[in-house]
Amino acid sequence: MDGNGRWAQQRHRPRLIGHRAGARAVKRSVEFCLERGIGALTLFAFSSENWNRPAEEVGGLMKLFLGALEREVEELHRLGARLRFIGERSRFDGAILARMQAAETLSAGNTRLQLNIAASYGGRQDIAAAARALAEEVAAGRLRPDQIDEDALGARVALADLPAPDLFIRTGGEVRISNFLLWQLAYTELWFTDALWPDVDATLLQSALDDYARRERRFGLTSAQLGQPAPGETM
Repeated sequence: MDGNGRWAQQRHRPRLIGHRAGARAVKRSVEFCLERGIGALTLFAFSSENWNRPAEEVGGLMKLFLGALEREVEELHRLGARLRFIGERSRFDGAILARMQAAETLSAGNTRLQLNIAASYGGRQDIAAAARALAEEVAAGRLRPDQIDEDALGARVALADLPAPDLFIRTGGEVRISNFLLWQLAYTELWFTDALWPDVDATLLQSALDDYARRERRFGLTSAQLGQPAPGETM
């Protein structure tokens, strides 16, 4: 969700105004997914590198984050969204941690939308944590090194219980992944737009889905293989 600061600067407003506008775009995106039956949405709200931003901006973002947790969780729960946070939580203060836990507990049984918030998250950090978990199991004698494969590592990264993402959307004109879900995005379709995050609406999101629908997802196979009937079937 890139471009909040530039959106504010274009209007000669403080960067935090842009982050507030970005929060409204989050609400529109959630509504879009609910209306179209999209099962999972993961939003990159705050990266592990974002802690290095100016202290005033980080403090403002934390207040905005806490305020959103206080205002929006009940409504998300009512709409049937399950809220989950991925990332390194230890850097958040107690008030935010308590709200995160309460939101996850309240919405744990919801199935209409899996809404994942990546906060204090980094893709490399995620993979390193998974590798560390495997190493600990080997050290404890519960796992042999020869049992470590892609499935074993993939089962220990964030969101391992969900299907891999189908579509990645990056706003703000940047054409890179920026350390987001590095393991999970291996075969995800990428879609980039110059639109700044606060300007994202249903029209733009539908454009991304329309473009995705025109693509052929081969997962290493050929187009001819994708067109072949399954055993016992005829064309």
